[in-house]
This record gives sequence, C-alpha cells and structure tokens, in this order.
Amino acid sequence: MPPRLLFDISAINMEGVIFDQEAIRQVNCQRGHMEHLNGILWVNPDQDQILGYKDVRPDEFWVPGHIPGKPLLPGVIMIEAGGQIASFYMRKFLGWDGFIGFGGVEDCKFRQTVEPGVRLHLLAQKISERHGRLTSAVQGVVRGDMVFEAKVMGIQMGPG
Repeated sequence: MPPRLLFDISAINMEGVIFDQEAIRQVNCQRGHMEHLNGILWVNPDQDQILGYKDVRPDEFWVPGHIPGKPLLPGVIMIEAGGQIASFYMRKFLGWDGFIGFGGVEDCKFRQTVEPGVRLHLLAQKISERHGRLTSAVQGVVRGDMVFEAKVMGIQMGPG
C-alpha cells in the first residue's frame, strides 16, 4: 500500500499562491542559495496544516556536482525545505518570534529521486508544541508521488 499524505490535496488549487517569495522573506530568514521555499498555496490553521512548494531549478548550486550527468536533489535540501515550511507556519500562524533553529529530524524516508525542472510540493502538519520546541510532520510530493517524509523539529533560540 502506498504511503498516505498528511492531508488530502486533491481539492486544493495548486496554482493559487497565497504567499509568494517576497511574503515568505518577510517571515523566514533564509536567503540566496538557502531559500528552499518559493510559495505557499494553502493553509488550514484549524488543523495546523500548510501546503507550499519549492521549484527545483536546473541552475541551483548543487546541480553540477550532485550527480554529474544525472543531477538529483540532495535529501538534505528536501529536509531543509520541509523545515522552512514548518518554520514559516510557526512564525506566521503560531506567533513564534526570534530565531528558530533546526532541532533535529526523525523517521526520515526518501522514496523517489527528484530532478531539476519539477515542482516539489511540501506538506506540513504540526504534531506537538512545548517548551520552545515544535515538531512537524513534513512530506514532499512530485507529480502526485510522495518523494520524502520526515518529522522535523524547530527550536526557539532567541532574538532573530
């Protein structure tokens, strides 16, 4: 049986951007090569769910070296993109402020490769929040297929 998505995305407008790159920059601090969240398509604050995307471009810094002749999006960048959508949700919808650090990853599975030229949809759902630590389930989907899943932890670390 194929893995299940965190929530049903079939009725969501996958072209309806509600927070663009500039709006994300107002919330998240990553810039340049480390920006791995390009848009937010949907949010359900009642269920602590969010859907966004990363456009995987052929001109990204990792393409020439990972892997020459067959570039594959590194798994650590997939996890970073998942962390960035979770961080956006924490700051924008849960009201966290200051610097939010990456606290860890658990139960990570990579299910398929991701190549330049695709849109990586990112799903996140809050699992728990306590003592300045938030855990979110994150998943990446390309063309309807889950390519990775993990739990990421964010830690409130002080002033931004």
